[in-house]
Amino acid sequence: MLESEATEKWLAFAKRVQAIAQAGLTYAVNGYDTERYEELSAISVQIMQELSGEEPQKIKYLFTNETGYQTPKVDVRAVVFSENKILLVHEKIDNCWSLPGGWADVGYSPAEVAVKETQEEAGLEVKPIRLLAVLDKKHHPHPPSPYHTYKIFILCESTGGSLQQGMETQDVGFFDRSNLPPLSLERNTGSQVQLLFEYLDNPEKEAYFD
Repeated sequence: MLESEATEKWLAFAKRVQAIAQAGLTYAVNGYDTERYEELSAISVQIMQELSGEEPQKIKYLFTNETGYQTPKVDVRAVVFSENKILLVHEKIDNCWSLPGGWADVGYSPAEVAVKETQEEAGLEVKPIRLLAVLDKKHHPHPPSPYHTYKIFILCESTGGSLQQGMETQDVGFFDRSNLPPLSLERNTGSQVQLLFEYLDNPEKEAYFD
Protein backbone atom coordinates (compact mmCIF):
# COMPACT_ATOMS: atom_id res chain seq x y z
CA MET A 1 0.00 0.00 0.00
CA LEU A 2 1.31 3.48 -0.90
CA GLU A 3 2.15 5.80 1.99
CA SER A 4 -0.60 8.26 0.99
CA GLU A 5 -3.15 5.44 0.85
CA ALA A 6 -2.09 4.21 4.29
CA THR A 7 -2.39 7.76 5.68
CA GLU A 8 -5.90 8.11 4.28
CA LYS A 9 -6.86 4.72 5.73
CA TRP A 10 -5.64 5.63 9.24
CA LEU A 11 -7.19 9.07 8.95
CA ALA A 12 -10.54 7.42 8.25
CA PHE A 13 -10.02 5.16 11.31
CA ALA A 14 -9.26 8.19 13.50
CA LYS A 15 -12.35 10.08 12.35
CA ARG A 16 -14.57 7.04 12.87
CA VAL A 17 -13.19 6.42 16.37
CA GLN A 18 -13.78 10.09 17.23
CA ALA A 19 -17.36 9.90 15.93
CA ILE A 20 -18.06 6.82 18.05
CA ALA A 21 -16.49 8.48 21.10
CA GLN A 22 -18.47 11.69 20.66
CA ALA A 23 -21.76 9.83 20.22
CA GLY A 24 -20.94 7.71 23.27
CA LEU A 25 -20.18 10.76 25.41
CA THR A 26 -23.49 12.27 24.32
CA TYR A 27 -25.55 9.28 25.35
CA ALA A 28 -23.45 7.77 28.16
CA VAL A 29 -25.56 6.83 31.18
CA ASN A 30 -22.83 6.25 33.77
CA GLY A 31 -19.29 7.25 34.68
CA TYR A 32 -17.85 3.95 33.46
CA ASP A 33 -19.13 4.56 29.94
CA THR A 34 -17.96 8.18 30.00
CA GLU A 35 -14.45 7.14 31.00
CA ARG A 36 -14.19 4.60 28.20
CA TYR A 37 -15.49 7.00 25.53
CA GLU A 38 -13.09 9.70 26.73
CA GLU A 39 -10.29 7.18 26.28
CA LEU A 40 -11.46 6.47 22.74
CA SER A 41 -11.49 10.19 22.02
CA ALA A 42 -7.92 10.51 23.31
CA ILE A 43 -6.83 7.61 21.09
CA SER A 44 -8.32 9.31 18.04
CA VAL A 45 -6.39 12.49 18.85
CA GLN A 46 -3.18 10.50 19.24
CA ILE A 47 -3.65 8.82 15.85
CA MET A 48 -4.26 12.20 14.21
CA GLN A 49 -1.16 13.62 15.92
CA GLU A 50 0.97 10.78 14.56
CA LEU A 51 -0.37 11.38 11.05
CA SER A 52 -0.02 15.17 11.02
CA GLY A 53 2.83 16.00 13.40
CA GLU A 54 0.73 18.80 14.89
CA GLU A 55 0.65 19.57 18.61
CA PRO A 56 -1.88 17.34 20.45
CA GLN A 57 -3.65 20.34 22.01
CA LYS A 58 -4.22 21.93 18.61
CA ILE A 59 -5.62 18.68 17.25
CA LYS A 60 -7.81 18.21 20.28
CA TYR A 61 -9.29 21.68 19.79
CA LEU A 62 -9.98 21.09 16.09
CA PHE A 63 -11.01 17.47 16.39
CA THR A 64 -13.08 17.35 19.56
CA ASN A 65 -14.51 20.87 19.92
CA GLU A 66 -18.04 19.84 18.97
CA THR A 67 -20.56 18.18 21.25
CA GLY A 68 -23.59 16.06 20.54
CA TYR A 69 -23.91 13.39 17.90
CA GLN A 70 -21.19 13.95 15.33
CA THR A 71 -22.27 14.65 11.75
CA PRO A 72 -20.37 15.71 8.60
CA LYS A 73 -19.49 19.37 8.19
CA VAL A 74 -20.94 21.18 5.17
CA ASP A 75 -18.96 23.32 2.72
CA VAL A 76 -20.95 25.46 0.24
CA ARG A 77 -19.44 26.80 -3.00
CA ALA A 78 -20.94 29.23 -5.51
CA VAL A 79 -20.46 28.50 -9.22
CA VAL A 80 -20.59 31.65 -11.35
CA PHE A 81 -19.88 31.66 -15.09
CA SER A 82 -19.25 34.62 -17.40
CA GLU A 83 -18.17 34.44 -21.06
CA ASN A 84 -17.37 30.72 -20.70
CA LYS A 85 -15.15 31.36 -17.68
CA ILE A 86 -15.59 30.46 -14.01
CA LEU A 87 -15.30 32.78 -11.02
CA LEU A 88 -12.42 32.07 -8.61
CA VAL A 89 -11.05 33.95 -5.61
CA HIS A 90 -7.43 34.12 -4.48
CA GLU A 91 -7.33 32.85 -0.89
CA LYS A 92 -5.05 34.64 1.54
CA ILE A 93 -4.75 31.58 3.78
CA ASP A 94 -2.82 29.44 1.27
CA ASN A 95 -2.15 31.79 -1.68
CA CYS A 96 -4.20 29.59 -4.01
CA TRP A 97 -7.55 29.90 -5.78
CA SER A 98 -11.00 28.56 -5.04
CA LEU A 99 -14.66 28.96 -5.82
CA PRO A 100 -16.19 31.53 -3.46
CA GLY A 101 -17.69 29.83 -0.44
CA GLY A 102 -16.96 28.21 2.90
CA TRP A 103 -18.49 26.44 5.87
CA ALA A 104 -22.27 26.56 6.05
CA ASP A 105 -23.44 29.10 8.64
CA VAL A 106 -26.11 28.33 11.22
CA GLY A 107 -29.31 30.20 10.30
CA TYR A 108 -28.55 30.31 6.58
CA SER A 109 -29.78 27.99 3.85
CA PRO A 110 -27.16 26.61 1.42
CA ALA A 111 -28.36 29.07 -1.24
CA GLU A 112 -28.07 31.97 1.21
CA VAL A 113 -24.53 30.90 2.10
CA ALA A 114 -23.56 30.89 -1.59
CA VAL A 115 -24.96 34.41 -2.05
CA LYS A 116 -23.32 35.77 1.11
CA GLU A 117 -19.90 34.25 0.46
CA THR A 118 -19.79 35.45 -3.17
CA GLN A 119 -20.53 39.01 -2.11
CA GLU A 120 -18.02 38.92 0.75
CA GLU A 121 -15.19 37.21 -1.13
CA ALA A 122 -15.67 38.44 -4.71
CA GLY A 123 -17.79 41.61 -4.52
CA LEU A 124 -20.56 40.24 -6.73
CA GLU A 125 -24.27 40.11 -6.00
CA VAL A 126 -25.67 36.81 -7.25
CA LYS A 127 -28.93 34.90 -7.51
CA PRO A 128 -28.90 31.12 -6.86
CA ILE A 129 -30.19 29.16 -9.86
CA ARG A 130 -29.85 25.43 -9.20
CA LEU A 131 -27.96 22.72 -7.35
CA LEU A 132 -25.13 21.23 -9.42
CA ALA A 133 -23.44 18.72 -7.13
CA VAL A 134 -23.18 17.30 -3.62
CA LEU A 135 -19.79 15.66 -3.10
CA ASP A 136 -18.31 13.65 -0.25
CA LYS A 137 -14.82 15.05 0.23
CA LYS A 138 -13.32 11.62 0.97
CA HIS A 139 -14.10 10.49 -2.60
CA HIS A 140 -12.00 13.27 -4.15
CA PRO A 141 -8.25 14.07 -4.18
CA HIS A 142 -8.21 16.61 -1.35
CA PRO A 143 -5.42 16.72 1.26
CA PRO A 144 -6.08 14.78 4.49
CA SER A 145 -8.54 16.51 6.82
CA PRO A 146 -9.77 15.85 10.38
CA TYR A 147 -13.34 16.46 9.22
CA HIS A 148 -15.77 14.37 7.20
CA THR A 149 -17.14 16.98 4.80
CA TYR A 150 -19.98 17.24 2.31
CA LYS A 151 -19.42 19.85 -0.42
CA ILE A 152 -22.41 21.59 -2.03
CA PHE A 153 -21.97 23.38 -5.37
CA ILE A 154 -24.70 25.86 -6.36
CA LEU A 155 -24.96 27.56 -9.76
CA CYS A 156 -25.44 31.32 -9.32
CA GLU A 157 -26.10 34.18 -11.72
CA SER A 158 -24.49 37.57 -11.30
CA THR A 159 -27.02 40.36 -10.73
CA GLY A 160 -24.82 43.28 -9.71
CA GLY A 161 -21.77 44.45 -7.83
CA SER A 162 -18.22 44.48 -9.16
CA LEU A 163 -15.21 42.22 -8.80
CA GLN A 164 -13.24 43.09 -5.68
CA GLN A 165 -11.27 41.25 -3.03
CA GLY A 166 -12.65 40.62 0.43
CA MET A 167 -11.24 40.21 3.94
CA GLU A 168 -10.14 36.62 3.24
CA THR A 169 -9.21 37.05 -0.43
CA GLN A 170 -6.46 38.98 -2.19
CA ASP A 171 -7.71 38.85 -5.78
CA VAL A 172 -10.66 37.66 -7.84
CA GLY A 173 -11.24 36.84 -11.51
CA PHE A 174 -12.84 34.65 -14.15
CA PHE A 175 -10.77 31.81 -15.64
CA ASP A 176 -11.00 29.60 -18.69
CA ARG A 177 -11.12 25.84 -18.10
CA SER A 178 -7.81 25.37 -19.91
CA ASN A 179 -5.99 28.10 -17.98
CA LEU A 180 -6.82 27.63 -14.32
CA PRO A 181 -4.57 29.15 -11.64
CA PRO A 182 -3.09 27.03 -8.82
CA LEU A 183 -6.12 25.71 -6.95
CA SER A 184 -6.62 25.55 -3.19
CA LEU A 185 -6.95 21.78 -3.03
CA GLU A 186 -8.36 21.90 0.49
CA ARG A 187 -11.35 23.71 -1.04
CA ASN A 188 -11.67 22.44 -4.62
CA THR A 189 -9.83 20.16 -7.00
CA GLY A 190 -9.14 20.43 -10.71
CA SER A 191 -11.46 17.51 -11.46
CA GLN A 192 -14.27 19.19 -9.54
CA VAL A 193 -13.86 22.44 -11.47
CA GLN A 194 -13.88 20.52 -14.75
CA LEU A 195 -17.07 18.74 -13.60
CA LEU A 196 -18.66 22.15 -13.07
CA PHE A 197 -17.73 23.26 -16.59
CA GLU A 198 -19.80 20.31 -17.87
CA TYR A 199 -22.88 22.21 -16.66
CA LEU A 200 -21.84 25.18 -18.77
CA ASP A 201 -21.69 22.89 -21.81
CA ASN A 202 -24.89 21.06 -20.89
CA PRO A 203 -27.28 23.16 -18.77
CA GLU A 204 -29.75 20.25 -18.59
CA LYS A 205 -27.22 17.89 -17.02
CA GLU A 206 -28.62 16.32 -13.87
CA ALA A 207 -27.12 17.18 -10.49
CA TYR A 208 -24.20 14.95 -9.51
CA PHE A 209 -23.89 13.34 -6.11
CA ASP A 210 -21.57 10.82 -4.47
